[in-house]
Amino acid sequence: MSSHQQQSNLSHGEYERVLSEDDDSVPLNHEDMIQIVSNERGEGKRSHITNLDEFFRRIYYFHQNHGFRCILLREILELAQFAFIVLFSLFLMECVNYDILFQNDRNSTSPWLKKEQFKDAFIPLDQCVKRFPSGITVCAVIALIFWLFRLARVVYHSIRHYEIKQFYSNALKIEANDLSNVTWYDVMSQVIETQHEEVLCVHKQNLNELDIYQRTLRHKNYMISMINKCILPVRFQLPLFGNVVFLTSGYRFNLDMLLFWGPGAVFENSWQLKEAYKNAANRSHLAKEMSRRILLLGIANLLLSPIIFMWQILHSFFSYGELIKRNPSVLGARRWSNYGRVYLRHFNELDHELDARLSRGYKPASSYMNCFSSPSVVIVAQSIGFFAGAILIVLICLTIYDEDVLNVQHVLSIMTLLGATVGICRSLIPDEQVRAEVAQLFQYKAVYIIEELLSPLVTPLILIFSLRYRTLEIVDFFRQFTCEVAGVGDVCSFATMDVKKHGNPQWMMGETTDALRSAQAENGKTELSLLHFQSANPSWKPTLESERFLSRVREQVDESMVASGFLSRSLASRGVFDSMAMSATMPLSNVFRGGVNRCEGPLVTSSTGDTETQQQVQTDAVNLMSRSAVVLHMQHELQAKQPNYSTFGSSHMLAPPPPRSLERELTSFNDLVQPSETSDDDSAASFLPKQRKPPFA
Repeated sequence: MSSHQQQSNLSHGEYERVLSEDDDSVPLNHEDMIQIVSNERGEGKRSHITNLDEFFRRIYYFHQNHGFRCILLREILELAQFAFIVLFSLFLMECVNYDILFQNDRNSTSPWLKKEQFKDAFIPLDQCVKRFPSGITVCAVIALIFWLFRLARVVYHSIRHYEIKQFYSNALKIEANDLSNVTWYDVMSQVIETQHEEVLCVHKQNLNELDIYQRTLRHKNYMISMINKCILPVRFQLPLFGNVVFLTSGYRFNLDMLLFWGPGAVFENSWQLKEAYKNAANRSHLAKEMSRRILLLGIANLLLSPIIFMWQILHSFFSYGELIKRNPSVLGARRWSNYGRVYLRHFNELDHELDARLSRGYKPASSYMNCFSSPSVVIVAQSIGFFAGAILIVLICLTIYDEDVLNVQHVLSIMTLLGATVGICRSLIPDEQVRAEVAQLFQYKAVYIIEELLSPLVTPLILIFSLRYRTLEIVDFFRQFTCEVAGVGDVCSFATMDVKKHGNPQWMMGETTDALRSAQAENGKTELSLLHFQSANPSWKPTLESERFLSRVREQVDESMVASGFLSRSLASRGVFDSMAMSATMPLSNVFRGGVNRCEGPLVTSSTGDTETQQQVQTDAVNLMSRSAVVLHMQHELQAKQPNYSTFGSSHMLAPPPPRSLERELTSFNDLVQPSETSDDDSAASFLPKQRKPPFA
C-alpha cells in the first residue's frame, strides 16, 4: 500500500496497516511470541510469552521500582495496610465502649463505667464479634473477599516478577544491586541487543526504541489522544461552579476497564483491536452495545458506591489525618491533577519521564499561579482566619491563666480545629486562583482529596448520564485512529508521531502536512511528542518527514542560542545534538547513584570524571530538551500572529479543543528550567522570555 493510499484511508476513517520500507515482520500471532533466556551454564531455556506488551511493562516496572525485593515488600505491606484499615475500623466502631472511654456517666456507681486503665474501655473480642450488625458483617465479608483476591494477585505478580528478575540477571546481565545505577535507556538498549542474540520476539527481527515504547504505552497513548481530541467527557458545566474537570482515579479505572481490559473491551487482546471495530458498517451496533455495557457498569458502581465511599473516607482519614493535624497548610499546597497529567503528557512518554518534566515545572507553575489574586477568596480567607484566630488566642490566654480550662469538655478539640482553620486560611491567601483552566491542571491538594472522596458517588452518574451517550464518538475514534504497526500490533495512530499524517501546519516549522483537520493533534501534541521522544532516544531513526521537521527545530535552537550569546560550556566544543547522541555509549558514574534509574534518556557524562562537570553536563542535556520545546512554542506564537492565521473548526465528531494559549503557557512552564539553576552564564536569561503576561483572553 502506498503512502498516499494509507493517508487516504486514514482521512476517511479506515483502519490501516503501516509497513516500513525495511519491513521484516510476519503477522502477529501470540503463539509465536517466545522468550529465550540463558541459564547459568549458558544453555538456552525457551519459555512461552503470550503477552509481549505485559512483558515489556513488567521490565519497565521492575526497573523503576528497584527490583524484586522492593516490589515484593511493597505489595506485602499494601496487603497489611488494607487489613489494618479494615480491622482497626471495625475495632473502633464495635469494640470500644465510648461511655467508659469518655466517662459520660460520671455519677454512676457501676464498676463497668469506671475507667482505671485504658484497656477497661475495650469490649472482649468474643462479645465484640457478636455485636456486629448485619450491615457491618456484609462489609467485612466483602473486604475479606477483596483481600483474598489481592493476596492471590500478589502471589501471581511475585511469580511474574521473579521471572523478570531472572531475565535481568541471565539475559541482560544486570543484577538487582545495579538497578539504581542503570538508566532505563541502557536497559532498553540491552533488550534490543538481546533481541539480536536470542530472538525475544520471532515476528520481528529488529526491535527499536519506538517498538518498546508503543507496546509499553499502547493503552495510555489512546487515553492521551482521546483527552487531546475531547472524546471522553471530563469537562462539565455545573451551576454555581461553572466549568469543572473531573478525572479521578476511580473514573480513570472504569474507563480503562471499559475500553482496554474488561469484559467487552474494544481490544481482542493486549495488542489487537477487535475486527468489528475496524469496519465502519458496525459502528451503530457497537455503539449500542458499548452504551449498554456502560449502563451496567454505572449501575454496578452505584450499588457499590456506599462501600467504596466508606473505604475512601477511612483511607483518606488514616493517610492524611496526622499530616493535616501537624501541618494544616498542606491542604493549600498544589499538585498536578490527574487531568493535568494526561492533558500535558506527550505521546510515548513513560511515567518517569513525565514525572521529571512535571517536577521541573512545579516551581514555575506555582510562581505563575501566585501572580494572580482573587479578591473574593482573599476576603473570605482573611475573614475566616480572623474569626478563628481571635477565638483561638482567647482560649490560649485562658489556658495560660488557668490550666483547668483544658478540663472543659471539647475545649482541646475546639482549639485544634481552630488552629487547623487558621493554617488553611493562611495557605490559601498567597496561592489564590483566578485562572480556572490552569487550576484544573495544577490543583490544590484539598481539591484532590475532596474529588477522590466524592468519586464513588459522582463516577456512576457520569457513566450513566454522560459517557454512554458518547459511545458513537468513541467507536469512530478507535476505527479512525488505529493502525497496525508491523511487528507491534494495533496502536493509536497518533503514537506513531507521524507529522505528515497528524501534524499541525501551525507547528510544523514551515514543513507541510497532508493531515485533514480532524486528523491533526491539538495544541502541537504530535510535534512536541516527536521532539521529546527524539531527545530522550537520540539513537532512534525517525521517518524522513519527521527527520526534516527535527532538523528545522535543531537549526532554530542553534540560531537562538547563538543570537543570545549562550552556549553551554560542556557542549560548546561540538554540536549540542551530536553530544546527546554520543552520550549513549558513555559509561555510568557513581555520582548519580540512587537517582540514575529516573534519568530521562541516556546518561550524559564527562570524560574527565569530575563530579561537578558531570552534573553540569547532565543538566545541560536536560535543558536542551527544554530549550527545543520553548523554541517550538515561540515559532508557533509567531505564526499565530500572522494575518492569514486561522483556527480550524473541529470535525463533526469532536468537541472544541481547549484554548491554544493554555497549552502553550503550561508546556512552557513544564519544560522551563530557571537559568540561574542550570548555568553560571547570566546571558542564558536572554534566551528565555522574561515576565511575560499570560495571553489568556
